[in-house]
Order: sequence, then C-alpha cells, then structure tokens
Amino acid sequence: MKIGVLSILCLLLVSGILPAQEKKSRADVLYFEYAYRDAITEYLKESRKAPLTNQQQLNLAHAYLKTGRYDRAMESYLQVYKQDSTMSVHHFNDMLQAMARTSGMDRVKAFLATKESFLSAELLENADFNFELLARGEDSSAPTSLFNLGDNSPQADFAPSFYMDDRLLFTSARSLHAKQIYNPSGESFLDIYVARLKADGDILSAGVFTAMPDSEFHEGTPFYSGKLDKLFYILSNAEDGQLTFDNNGKNALAIGLADADGNFNYLLRDLGTSFYYPFYEEKSSKLYFAANFTNSYGGTDLYYVHTNNGLIMSAPVNLGPRINTPGNEIAPYIFEDSFYYASDIFYGLGGMDVYKATIQQDGSYSIPVNLGEGINSAEDDFGLIIRNDGSGGLVGYFASNRPGGKGNDDLYGFKVAEKPGLKTLVFRGRVINALSGNPVDKAAVAVRAPDGALLKEVYTGEDGAYRIEIPARDSVQLSSGKDRYSAYREVMGGSRLDSLQGATLDIALSLLDDLVRETEGQTVIKMDRFYFERNSARISPEIATELDKVVEAVKKFPALQLRIEAHTDSRGSKSSNFRLSQSRADAIKAYLQQEGVAPSNILYTMGFGEDKIINNCTDGVFCLEMLHKQNERHLIVILNYNQLFDAP
Repeated sequence: MKIGVLSILCLLLVSGILPAQEKKSRADVLYFEYAYRDAITEYLKESRKAPLTNQQQLNLAHAYLKTGRYDRAMESYLQVYKQDSTMSVHHFNDMLQAMARTSGMDRVKAFLATKESFLSAELLENADFNFELLARGEDSSAPTSLFNLGDNSPQADFAPSFYMDDRLLFTSARSLHAKQIYNPSGESFLDIYVARLKADGDILSAGVFTAMPDSEFHEGTPFYSGKLDKLFYILSNAEDGQLTFDNNGKNALAIGLADADGNFNYLLRDLGTSFYYPFYEEKSSKLYFAANFTNSYGGTDLYYVHTNNGLIMSAPVNLGPRINTPGNEIAPYIFEDSFYYASDIFYGLGGMDVYKATIQQDGSYSIPVNLGEGINSAEDDFGLIIRNDGSGGLVGYFASNRPGGKGNDDLYGFKVAEKPGLKTLVFRGRVINALSGNPVDKAAVAVRAPDGALLKEVYTGEDGAYRIEIPARDSVQLSSGKDRYSAYREVMGGSRLDSLQGATLDIALSLLDDLVRETEGQTVIKMDRFYFERNSARISPEIATELDKVVEAVKKFPALQLRIEAHTDSRGSKSSNFRLSQSRADAIKAYLQQEGVAPSNILYTMGFGEDKIINNCTDGVFCLEMLHKQNERHLIVILNYNQLFDAP
C-alpha cells in the first residue's frame, strides 16, 4: 500500500509521541519515523525476547493497518482489546477499519452493537445512516467525468485550492525546488505549487508558487481568499531558518497567513499541536481547520475560529460529534450550504472518504453522508473543492492514492451536474404539553412515506427533544404520540418541507388528564359552567364557546365515547323540567355534530330534569338564586375513559 503525504500529516497525531524520558526501543524509533515495514519486523523480533507493552502492540497494529495487512492489524488490535477494553476510541476506530477490510461490515455492525454505551449517540446515528445508504447504493450525484490530472508527479500531489479564476494551487513533495529530503517520506519537504486551469478542467505548467515568504521546510494545504487577497497555509514551526521542537522532540505544523506584498503572520501555532487544512469562509469570516488537540473526539478534529480580516479573534470551537468522530477529520470546505470534509471513520468505503453535511439555519449540521464510489474509493480520498464551472454544472478536485495514479497521492478532477452528496431531510424540535408547555418524554416521533410505510422513528428524552433525519423525499408524514396524549400528524411537502430544513418544529400534544375532571362520580370534559336562558334550549354564543372545548377534545381523542347529561333546578313542574333538560341535551348534541363530532362519539343524550338535585333546594324549599343555579348543570361524560389506554 502506498503511504502518501496524507499519512505523513496524520500519523503525527494518530499514536502520539513517546515521552522524552522513556527509553525508546528500536522498533519504537522506526515506528515514529513512519518506517512501518521495518518497525513491524523489529516489533516481532522484540516480542520474541519480551512481551510488547499495550502501546507497542497498538503501534504494531497501526503499522499493519498502514501497510495494508488488515488481517494482522485486526488480530493485534483484538489482542490489546481483550487485555484492555478501555482502549481509546481512536484505536477502536482503527480496529473497526481493519475488521471492515477483512470480515465485512456485517461483523463491524455486530461488534458495534455490543459497544453502544462506549460511543456517542451521534456517531451511532451517523453509522446507521451511512451503512444503509451504502448498502442501498443511493444516488449520490456521481461524477459525470472523473480524470487524473495530467501534471501529477511520481511524488505526492494533494490539497487543491482555487486561485484567482484560472489557476489551481496544490501541495506537492516533488523536488523542483531546492528543498531537503523529508526523511519519513523519502520525498522533498512539502511545497505549494500553482498551475493553470485548462478549459477541460485539467492543469498545465505547474510550478512553485512564489507569492509568499520562502521556507526550507514544509509549506502546504493552501487556501486563497479573493476577498482578503491573502493566502492561508500550513508550515513547519521554525525560527531563524531552524526547525523548532517541543519538549518531546516533536516539530508540529502551524497555520500562517501571507499577503501579496510578502507580509506574513503566524495565525495558529503551538509546538505541541499540529494544524492542517485552513479554509476561510468569506461570508462568516470564520477560519476552519483541522488540529490534533488533546481533547479531540478521536484523532484530528475540525474546528473554527472567528477572525477579523483573517486575524484570529476567538478561541477554537470544535465542530462537535456530528462531524468529528473517533477517526481523523481533515480538509474542511464549504460550498453554498454544504460542508465537505474527509474522514477515516470506520463506516466508510476504506481509508479516508469524503463526506458532506448540510449546514442548517441555526449553524448545526445534518448527518454527514458518504459521497459513495467515484469520488471515494477503497483507499484515501480527501481535500475536495468544488465550484460552478460557468456552463450550468460544477467542477471540482480532490486527492487520492487509489490504484492507477502517477505517484503517491494524485490530484483528480471531476464534473457533476449538481452538488455531490445525497440530500437529506431533517426534522427536529421538542414535544411539549399543549397546556403547560412542559417537555413530554418518551413520546414517539415518526416519519412515514405518503403510503404510511415507516421510514424512521425516535423517542424523546427528558427534555422532550427529538431529531430525525432521512434521505430526501418529495413528501412525508410526520407524526407523534404517547399513551394518554393526543396524536399529531401532518402530511408535508414542497415549501413546507423546505421551511423546516434548519428550523425547529415543536409538537404540542394534549394530555387527556388535562382535559377532564371528576364530578358526581363521573369523568367529564372540563368546561366552565354555562346556563341556558330560562325555559330555553337555544345555544347562545357563550354556550357555544364552552361546547367548542368538547369539539376540540374529540378531535384530539377520536375514540371518546360520550354521554350528554342535562339537569335543571326544582322550579317548575317535574314533567316540564324533564322535557326542558332533554331538549337542552339534544340541542347540545346537534351543535356538537354540526361542528364535526361524529354520531358514533355520542352514545346517549339524557335529560334528568330535577331528579338529581345536588343540594337541599328541592320542591317547596326556599333557596337563593345562586343555590338553585348549582342544580342547573350540563355534563359531557366520558364513558370509556378507563378503557382508552388500558388504564386500570
């Protein structure tokens, strides 16, 4: 397996540097010089004399991985894992990479299922989503043309970047410039090159880019900002023409900024931390980059800082577990609302793959989707850039060490009709109690196809929050519910779907217990007391307002079975009071049906007249008006309350 410059950059952060005070074995020295094949031989020799430490066993496993001996890598990782199940998530990712290469994704999935508590919810969701997409072969806008650039060299060429309108910058280890050989790779220290872009997308006349201060050491991964007319790039930490090292003997990579006049500033510099792949977003003035900070989610993570005219104005902000994983993430690039980057996370096609996440309106990210075969391969694919080509399509470039190239890492160009990467739909928000606004936990939220087929379902947590993401569709059904709560269902498409992408949708569910009360030994729908005009059964506007609460309750709980009860006071004859109460019960029923309550919801209407007086105001007893009014009441009784949700 070819070891390209990507490996050189990433290996500084994959396994760390042994503390200076520890005595390094010959195998360790070879390993940290990236001489993996020789390190393997030496580790095997040393293991015959004394058992390797867990760290050395991990080094051996990683050396096997980087030289394509995946079966031996998996054996070595598993040997450590059996002895120390607390291995870092980064090594865990490498183990799964080797497992995928030797045993297939089904074994990876099975192994992953036993370790769910060990990994973040975002990682597991990302993995499930991409497993499904790659298995289904979803259309990911594969390139209409893909071509190896004609000016690639036998050395490593990678990290393309647009420069002006008609040129391409890139990083190369070719030795056209008077730079020393970089021992770990056997190639020249990295330098930045520029080439002219041809009409067909190829390049020609590649030469050293001289519009920046010269250095004898690494310079690479450039990004040119036309708005600032400045160049962001990485370079070796050096002072007065000499490399500078931290206490562990490590020379890290910094990010610098140069302008057309030759002025230069270090932007991000730490002798113990390497920075990679600067990308400046002109719209937000954010500078994105990769770095191997010690508090990362795995290996190299992606970050951004706020800038003023390119100068750093904030502390680094980690992009979080939706983007960063136990693997290495590098090469951020934003085109329109799409965030492209590369990752060697285990659920890809192999090595580094390019992913795309949609940036939501609130700055969060959709699930990153693998761009699939074409741009990605079984080897390392990274550093994608893309722009409109002026003819209605798009043109882009990336680097890969796939078979068939001219050297280690080669530059590839591609053309597509639309942005690569599957479009997804994101639904998120909270499920809340419609009355109190409090969160509803353990509520089901589901997305279904128009025909009702379930696409995905989740349950809310204690905060009532939900998030669902699915491949894009023209229309879907979104629903939610929980026992003793009303159900929510909405069919949406077109502009409604578009408006929810990046926005939140809070779903209000009504709790049945909030809509009812107990009275006279019965469960009834909550209404404020209302009164008919004397000797009348006419539904006044005031009465209608209260009855509308019944209409809403039935809409929310269509299975309700009701009995309408009407009661009068004792004034007047019993027979007339009975007829009046029955007329009022019938009038209530007529109004409810007029407003959409189905006849099947109303089982009985009963006028009791003065048969159920609730105080002492019976015939012949003098009572105040307010006491008589207590007996005039109208109840909507729920007959199946205890059976609705199998309540005891």
